[in-house]
Amino acid sequence: MGRQINPEEILLRNRHTAALTASLLAAGLALAGCSATGSEPAAPGPTATSTEQAPSPAATVGAANQADVQFAQMMIVHHQGALDMARLAADRAASSDVRELAANIEAAQQPEIDTMTGWLTEWDASPLPTGGAMPGMDHGAMSESGAGGMASDQSMTQLQSASGADFDRLFLQLMTVHHQGAVDMAEAEVDAGQNAAATALAHKIIIDQTAEIDLMAKLLGTK
Repeated sequence: MGRQINPEEILLRNRHTAALTASLLAAGLALAGCSATGSEPAAPGPTATSTEQAPSPAATVGAANQADVQFAQMMIVHHQGALDMARLAADRAASSDVRELAANIEAAQQPEIDTMTGWLTEWDASPLPTGGAMPGMDHGAMSESGAGGMASDQSMTQLQSASGADFDRLFLQLMTVHHQGAVDMAEAEVDAGQNAAATALAHKIIIDQTAEIDLMAKLLGTK
């Protein structure tokens, strides 16, 4: 007479068989996936994505057209002009509102300069010199391309020599024209640019600087 198998042993064998079957089934599915795609199976879990869905390095950086490059090059120079004016306000402005506006301009536009400089590096493009006029732009006036509004050398000299209420008035007048030039440049980028990050920054500039134009009109008493 053979050995009698108790119920507990049967239960253990059934559990072992079920576990082994599950393992073999999982292995079979993995091999099937491999043979269907010709590549290693994707890692399990909700974070796994297909090769088609993953962005390529070029897509991550973002392709740029000539409008994007010119926008970054010229806006860097334009922003630097705003910073040159804004940094004069700390010890020349009489109005705390003007000093606060100038500080906000500096806080917003210096990081944007840094960002656009990084883009130019990624796009293998060189920044323009910041010490002189922008190409095709008449300082103190709007050029045919719309990339204007920067203060002339004469206006900057007057601003540097001014103080108190005179400084406030001249600063607000010059910065208003300067901001309008930036808005025009940003609108041109929105229309012609290709790079998503550059056009997003252009939208931000339009919103931010339009709001500051309205604020300066109120401070000047013209609105």
